[in-house]
Amino acid sequence: MEHKKITKVLIANRGEIALRIIRACKELNVKCVAIFSEVDVEGIWVRKADECYPMMGNALQAYLDGERIIALAKKAGCDAIHPGYGFLSESAEFAESCAQNDIIFIGPKPEHIALFGDKMASKVAMKQIGVPVLEGTDEPVLDKKEGEKIATEIGFPVIIKAAFGGGGRGMRIVLKAKDFSDMFDSAQNESMKYFGRTEVFIEKYVQNPRHIEVQIVADKYGNVVHLGDRDCSIQRRHQKVIEIAPSPRLNDAVRKELYRVSTKAMFRLGYESVGTVEFLVDEQDNIYFIEMNTRVQVEHPVTEVISGIDLIQRMIEIAEGDKLKFLQEDIRLKGFAIEFRINSEDPQKNFMPSAGKIDTYITPGGPGVRIDSSAYAGYTIPPNYDSMIGKLIVSSLDWEGAVKKARRALDEFYIEGIVSNLPLHREIVRDEDFIAGIFNTSYLDKKMDIFNLKAVDSQAEEVKKVGYISKLIASIKEHKLIVRS
Repeated sequence: MEHKKITKVLIANRGEIALRIIRACKELNVKCVAIFSEVDVEGIWVRKADECYPMMGNALQAYLDGERIIALAKKAGCDAIHPGYGFLSESAEFAESCAQNDIIFIGPKPEHIALFGDKMASKVAMKQIGVPVLEGTDEPVLDKKEGEKIATEIGFPVIIKAAFGGGGRGMRIVLKAKDFSDMFDSAQNESMKYFGRTEVFIEKYVQNPRHIEVQIVADKYGNVVHLGDRDCSIQRRHQKVIEIAPSPRLNDAVRKELYRVSTKAMFRLGYESVGTVEFLVDEQDNIYFIEMNTRVQVEHPVTEVISGIDLIQRMIEIAEGDKLKFLQEDIRLKGFAIEFRINSEDPQKNFMPSAGKIDTYITPGGPGVRIDSSAYAGYTIPPNYDSMIGKLIVSSLDWEGAVKKARRALDEFYIEGIVSNLPLHREIVRDEDFIAGIFNTSYLDKKMDIFNLKAVDSQAEEVKKVGYISKLIASIKEHKLIVRS
C-alpha cells in the first residue's frame, strides 16, 4: 500500500471546523492553509493558520468552488485538502478532481462518497449486505401521482426525502393522504434549492424513534473499528441540536447489533477514513439504516471525549496510508459526553437566525468542559452561512454528572449582541425527561410550548442588571481585581 506523508493541508472550510482542523494539523507538525470569503476576513481560523488566502466574490460560493480551491492548493504547495463538513465534503466529483491533480483528499474514496450521497443506492447496497432498512422506494420518484400511489401502498405516515442531499433539507413528513400533494411539492422545491435536483424517495415513517449513529474508523488495510454510538434524537426541523455519547437509554443487545452491522457493512464495502452510520430505533427496539455520512460529523467531539481518540488526526493518518494504531479490543469508552450546538438564532421566534456583532462572549471552563468555536467578542457573524457559531461539550463518568456539569457550564456561558439558543439549552438540561434520559425525535416538538424561555433568559438579564459582566470586562482592561462579598 502506497504511503505518502502529508506536509501541508489546505482547509476547504470555515468557522469552528476550520479551527479544529488547524489544531489537529499543528499537533501532527503539518502546515495548514486557510481560505476565507470576503465576509470572513475577521475569522479567527484565518489568523491561526500558517498561511491564508482570500476567496473574493460570492460569499457562499467561495467554499464551493472546487476548481479554484484545487488551483489555490497547488499554488500554495499543498499536498492534501481537508474538506471538513458541509460544502465540498460530500462531493465525489471534488474528491476525484483532487486525485487527478495529485492532491490527497482527506476523506473516503470518491466511489463511497458517490454511493452514500445517493440515498436510494446506499439503501439498496446496505440491504444487500443484510442491514435492516425501512420499507420504501428503491428508485427516484419525480412524478407526484406515482409518489402518491407508492405512499398509499406503503401506508401512511410516510416521509419524503431528497434523494441527493442531507442535513434535513428536502424532507417532509406526511401523516395523512390529503397532505401528500403539498408536501411532495414542498420537498421537491427545497431539494432543488439546496441540491439542484428534484428527485425524492418515499419511506415508511417511524413515529417517535430515537436517532442513533455509530462512529466508524477504517484504514486502507481492511481494519474497521467502531468508537461507540451517539444519540442525536433531540432535533428541530430534522437538524440536530444536542448530541450524546453514548445513548443513555439504549438496550445493550440493540447497541451490540448496531455496532455489528455497522462494522460489517463498512468492511464488506471496503470503506476507508472516518464515517458515521445512522439508524432509527423504534419503540420496539427495531433498527433501520437511514444514511451514511462520509465525513467528519459536527458532533464528533463527544466521541473523541469518551474514546480519547482524535478523529481529525486519524483522518489525516489514514489518508497518508497509515494502519490504524488500535484494534477494536484496544478501545475503552469511558463515561458520557454531551454536545450543545450554540446557534445564533432566536428560539422564541421560530429559530430565526440572528446575524450581527458579538459584544460579549464569555465561555465556561473547568474539568470536563470543552469549547469548539470560532466566535469571540467583537466578531461579526455574517448572515451567509449556517447559524451554528460553536459547540459546548461537557463530560463526566456518569450520566447524572454530565447533566449537572452541563447545567453549570450553560449558566456560565454569556453571549451578548446577538440572540442565541442558550436559553433553550438551559431549559432542556433542567427538564425531567432529559435528566432521566427519556427522549426521541419528537422531544422538542412536544416541549417547546412547555419550556419557559423568557423566564430562563431573564436569569441572564438579572446578571446584566447587576452589571457584573460590564464590571468584569472593565476590571480586566484596568488589570484590577474584583472582590465580591
